[in-house]
Amino acid sequence: MNIVIIAGSNRKEATSTRLSEYIQGLMKQAGNQVSLIDLYLSPVPFYSPDEDHEDHQGLAKLKQAMSEADAVVLATPEYHSGISGVLKNALDHLGQEHFEGKAVLSVSSAGGSVAVSSLTQLHTIVRNLHGINSPEWISIGGDQRKSFQTGVTPAEIQPNVENRIQRVVGSFLELAKLVSRK
Repeated sequence: MNIVIIAGSNRKEATSTRLSEYIQGLMKQAGNQVSLIDLYLSPVPFYSPDEDHEDHQGLAKLKQAMSEADAVVLATPEYHSGISGVLKNALDHLGQEHFEGKAVLSVSSAGGSVAVSSLTQLHTIVRNLHGINSPEWISIGGDQRKSFQTGVTPAEIQPNVENRIQRVVGSFLELAKLVSRK
């Protein structure tokens, strides 16, 4: 299965991006082809319905990857009870043709204990794009974020956090296989 992860932070050392890399590793271990689009490293232009940005390489890469994807993971930090502007901007460039009928896992990292507001927003966006929301999501917050700071190895991830992430990723992969058109 071909899975695309969009890490939607504009912070170099974002825990949501490190969490995305960990999820990518789990999905690859399960035999999937997984690409990670890090919006910090590959930013896209500001969305404007008046411009198509045909010549922007980062945007073309994002759209191509999404067109070829069987399933999608959207990862965001939670800022002021919402998704990052960087991720929202990237999603505004995409349409139903990139999400329709595909399983989507929502992932968030928050400074507080949980990131429910950003995850709820992602679910609403995915529904509007005709994607299929995974019934479970991944939210890390507070001390849990220490497991995904730069330099922390997978062996140092808090066991309860690791178990929850592995369970949710496994459940998502089952959903993705069920709804995949291939």
